[in-house]
Amino acid sequence: MKTSAPVALDHSALDQLMPLHVLVDRHGLVRQVGPTLAKTQPATLMPGRSFFRLFELRRPSVVNSLEEVCAHAGAKVHLRLRDDARTPMVGSAVCLSGGNGVLLNLSFGISVVDAVARYGLAGSDFAPTDLTVEMLYLVEANSAAMEESSRLNTRLNGARVMAEAEASSDTLTGLKNRRVLDQVLKRLTGRKVDFTLMHLDLDFFKRVNDTMGHAAGDAVLQEVARALVDETREEDTVARVGGDEFVLVFDGIIEETRMTTIAARIIARLEVPIPYKDKVCRISASIGMVSSPHYALPTPSQMLEDADTALYRSKARGRGCFTMFHEDAGAGGAVK
Repeated sequence: MKTSAPVALDHSALDQLMPLHVLVDRHGLVRQVGPTLAKTQPATLMPGRSFFRLFELRRPSVVNSLEEVCAHAGAKVHLRLRDDARTPMVGSAVCLSGGNGVLLNLSFGISVVDAVARYGLAGSDFAPTDLTVEMLYLVEANSAAMEESSRLNTRLNGARVMAEAEASSDTLTGLKNRRVLDQVLKRLTGRKVDFTLMHLDLDFFKRVNDTMGHAAGDAVLQEVARALVDETREEDTVARVGGDEFVLVFDGIIEETRMTTIAARIIARLEVPIPYKDKVCRISASIGMVSSPHYALPTPSQMLEDADTALYRSKARGRGCFTMFHEDAGAGGAVK
C-alpha cells in the first residue's frame, strides 16, 4: 500500500492511540511526535527538525528519503534514534494522501525493557491495547518473583551457614567440636602430615562449679577458649571435646622442645586468676601430648588414647604440668 485514503488527523487521538508516532511532512521535517517518543529526547525539540537527523533507518537499507519510505509503506521498518544510547526501534509507515507526508507508528520491539528503564517509562506511556503493557506487567511480576526468590535464597543460605556453624562449633565457647576434630585428624593422618596432638583437662574446675555456680563455670570455659585461641595459630585446631576437656592439634609442629614451650605457656596463661563478678576463679591445666612421627602408621584413635594416657600421668604427678607420650617410656616417660 503506497497511499492511504484521505484522513483528517486528530492530534490528540494520535497521541492516545499511538504514543510513539512521528508525523513527517513532505519536506522531511517532523511536525508532531507522540508523548512517549518525546520523553526519549527531553532535551531535544523534535518538531521542526529533519526526520533523518533524528532517526537512522537501518532496514530496508535503501531507504534514504520519504519517497523510499512510502515505497515500503505497510512493511516493517527498522530504525534507531540518533541519541547516545542508539536505541533501536521498529515501526510501520502510512503515506498521507496528496503527498502530504508520512505517519510512522513506532515501537521499541524487543528492546522495550531496556528502553523503559533508560527513559523512565511506565505502562501509562503505551497504548492500552499495546501488548507491551502486558509484557511490562509480566517483567515486573517476574522481577518481583526473582527479588523474592533472591531474598529467600539469602535467608536459606544464612540459615545453612548458621546450621553448618552450629554443627561444627561448641555452642558455649565457639571452639570446634568433636565432629570437626575427627575430620581434621582423619585428614591429617590420611595425608601423612606431621602434627602434634595435645589433650588438655582443666584442674580445679569442679571446685569453681561447686562453690560459685555453673554460670561462673561457663564464664571460665569461655575465657579458657579465648586463651587457647590466643596461644595457637590460625592453622591449628582447638576443640572442646567434653565439659572441661580440650584437644588441640598443631599442624606441622613435632619438635618436642617447641611443644613443651607451648604447653608451659598455655598452663601459665590458664593459671592467671579469672575475674567473675566480685570474685576470682582459679584453675590450672594438665596436658598430655603425642606426635605423629612416633608411629609407623598413626591413627586418630590410637593418638587420642595415648595423649589421654599422657594426660593422666600429668594428673598423677600433681596437676598443672604436661607430659609427652613415648611408646617406650612406661610410667616415668614424662617431659616437663
